Order: sequence, then structure tokens, then C-alpha cells
Amino acid sequence: MPTIARMSNQGVPNHPAVEKVTAALAEAGATGQVRWLDDAATTAAQAAERLGITVGQIANSLLFLFDGVPTLVLTSGSHRVDTAWLGEQVGATITGASKEQVKEATGQVIGGVAPVGHPAPVPTYVDTALAAYDEVWAAAGHAKTVFPTTFDELVRVTGGTATAVAPEDQ
Repeated sequence: MPTIARMSNQGVPNHPAVEKVTAALAEAGATGQVRWLDDAATTAAQAAERLGITVGQIANSLLFLFDGVPTLVLTSGSHRVDTAWLGEQVGATITGASKEQVKEATGQVIGGVAPVGHPAPVPTYVDTALAAYDEVWAAAGHAKTVFPTTFDELVRVTGGTATAVAPEDQ
């Protein structure tokens, strides 16, 4: 059964996954504030349109299995992860994760997966293409939530590894 967002005392919706993300961001000393959108943004293109930014500024949080281990890849919305190429770079076989595996590893559902706020630490790779932008935006635990950050802050708050996720010519 889906969890329904409820209103906080300040008239802003609350959601358990968003509350965990907000707490994790605060604990890590992140500077951006979670923002609720009027409509769900389940793709990078939708999020960029709602925020009035380029799609490359969206940090998609995608869960894959690296040799069977749930691993998060934060990639720029301007391109796709080349799993065969990335697997060669990191020495792992990369396969897609099911929606159940995403929920289990992150505590969040596809379309709103955040880089933080998970039940346990998730190994994370952060796409170096995001470094081209002064500001990037990531989901905050729900398809209607996002938060602004920077490439360096994403690497820091996730404990992630900065890496290209596709060859430069793609």
C-alpha cells in the first residue's frame, strides 16, 4: 500500500522517505533545501522542465547490481549509463535492479530515489559529467521532491566515487 504524504505544521507535505533524506542531508551538512514540486517528475526531462534548468543538471539516482551488490549510480540526465563500459572500468558485471531491489536497498521507489537517506549505506558512483554544472538537482525520496546541490557536495554526502559512466564520445 502506498504511503500518502501528509501536511506538516508549516503546510508543507511530509513523507517518511523525504524526512529521511532531509535528515541525512542535514547530518551531512548539505546546503540545499528539499523542494516539493506541484507535479511528479519521474524523468530527468520532467524534472528539468519543472525547474527551468537543462536536463544535464539533473542527477538521476539509478540502482544497479554490481556483481550482485546493490550500487547507486548518480548520472547526468543528459546521457545514459553504459553498463558494459562502466563495468569494465570498475571490474564488475553490472545488471539492472528490479523495483523491489530498488525499494529494499534505498527505502524509496523508482522516480523519487535520492542519493542519500537509505536504510544502510549503498556504494555510490557519481558521474563526472555533473561537474560541468555549478548547480545540480537530485530527487529527495519522492517523485515530487528535489534538492539543489553541487557535484562536489554529491560526492561528499554520498561517500561516492567520481567516475565517468559512459565513454566521452557518447
